[in-house]
Amino acid sequence: MEALRLILRYIHLIGFALLLGGAVVQYLKGRLRINPAMLWGAVIMLLTGIGLSAPLRDGDEPAPAKLVTKLVLALLIFVMVFFSRKREAVNRGHFLAIIGLTLVNAAVAVFWR
Repeated sequence: MEALRLILRYIHLIGFALLLGGAVVQYLKGRLRINPAMLWGAVIMLLTGIGLSAPLRDGDEPAPAKLVTKLVLALLIFVMVFFSRKREAVNRGHFLAIIGLTLVNAAVAVFWR
């Protein structure tokens, strides 16, 4: 089970890199729109995050409050990306909120013990 957890974590990090990297590229180009990397990153992060929340460890599961917080953040990110993916341009505040929520989600994962 440890190998499965590590593989899920690895794929989860790839999803994070796709989402954040895709957003940074769009922001630096000055063209604020949702690109396929961002959409795939949000989907991968959500699905692997759900997989990682399964009790695969021997009594070393994260706190339920942390899991709920991360799930809510991941769902917010996914909804914001999914429903804006076909727009030619996304509002600057909306786009920065996607980046901010992604960074907050990563901070919750790292700093909440």
